[in-house]
Amino acid sequence: MHPNIWYPYTQAKTAPEPLKVKAAQGAWLELETGERILDCISSWWVNLHGHAHPKIAEAIFQQAKHLEHVIFAGFTHDPAEQLAEKLVSRLPSSLSRVFYSDNGSTAVEVALKMAYQYWTNQGQPRSTFLAFEGAYHGDTFGAMAVGARSLFSQAFAPLLFEVEFVPYPIAHSDAALATATEQTILDEIAQKLSESGDRYAGIIIEPLVQGASGMRMGRSQFLQQLQELAYAHNTLLIFDEVMTGFGRTGDWFACTKTRVEPDILCLSKGITGGFLPLSVTVCSEAIYNAFYSDDPLQTLYHGHSYAANPLGCAAGLASLELMVEHEPAFQQMEAKHRQHLAALSDHPRLTNLRVTGTIAAMDIITDQPGYLSQLSIDIRHRSIAQGLLLRPLGNVLYLMPPYCITDDELAFIYRGLGTILNELT
Repeated sequence: MHPNIWYPYTQAKTAPEPLKVKAAQGAWLELETGERILDCISSWWVNLHGHAHPKIAEAIFQQAKHLEHVIFAGFTHDPAEQLAEKLVSRLPSSLSRVFYSDNGSTAVEVALKMAYQYWTNQGQPRSTFLAFEGAYHGDTFGAMAVGARSLFSQAFAPLLFEVEFVPYPIAHSDAALATATEQTILDEIAQKLSESGDRYAGIIIEPLVQGASGMRMGRSQFLQQLQELAYAHNTLLIFDEVMTGFGRTGDWFACTKTRVEPDILCLSKGITGGFLPLSVTVCSEAIYNAFYSDDPLQTLYHGHSYAANPLGCAAGLASLELMVEHEPAFQQMEAKHRQHLAALSDHPRLTNLRVTGTIAAMDIITDQPGYLSQLSIDIRHRSIAQGLLLRPLGNVLYLMPPYCITDDELAFIYRGLGTILNELT
């Protein structure tokens, strides 16, 4: 461990020495030892097009020669305006206003504050949110509050505001069972909204895939019915697409794939192709208008020093252009995952093999499941020996490669997985 660095999600006393990365290109990382490791998880889900992509690097370089940053209160600039326009053009028509911040957690914080103050500004204050069991929305206090109470938030539990949770609609291979399970959850939500709908400032969900809780996957039908419920009971619907946005579900966004129009949308991670920190919270015109007032107290008093950073916006614009080029890649990756998963379907250590878009996941059978499973550490170590970067969520092994990955590289990943799994048996 470097003597001056405090690493994230790391118990420094027991963790192994971090591996030093000297360079990266495409899907590959190069360590200071000269070893090459294939980045199977897009470096914490942010890298869309491959490391050091020249198009994004050049966009940042050109922007840096003209304007590297400027305060975004009372000023504006072309990269922010152009990125907002291009994002909105890809989103459901009701989402029209873009608020810039700098990471996924703060995008969620902004969404929660927008939703809460939206009702306050109209003289209808609401006191809580509806969220889903197993949720992870970030590590700031609002994001923790609407996330599952877990080891991530345990130390701060007394400081978190009240939130009501309902089960997440995990998809089943049996369609009838999935429909019945979803209906039970929808009935519970409907009852809550009917009895005290004016308590809820909003419903927040990770659409189609709950990431950090173990890549738990849902169905479009549930989200469509959830939108109907929220609309019928005059409650705002918030989609946290920090992870699922920008092609991860096989479409540009989960909201476009499911044909659902949330009132508020949170985006980050892949927005700059993995180059620079940036995030947006996108809302409807109705929400924006609730803050449009002569009364200064109805202002959304929220901002970040690096909001709408021109370098980040330039990277985002270049990344959106690459999204158009790579659209076939992220649309076709699900079928490729399924072909490889079929070969692992009978493995004695695996269960619940699943895939949504570019995300494939499987549960490793163990006597010690959960996030703190020692299997995670064991697999991380074994994966390096196979030339792979894997970071299991406890006993949940998943893949989320960048869109530049070749068929040979994807096959290389699955061969390595097979070797690792056989070593565990």
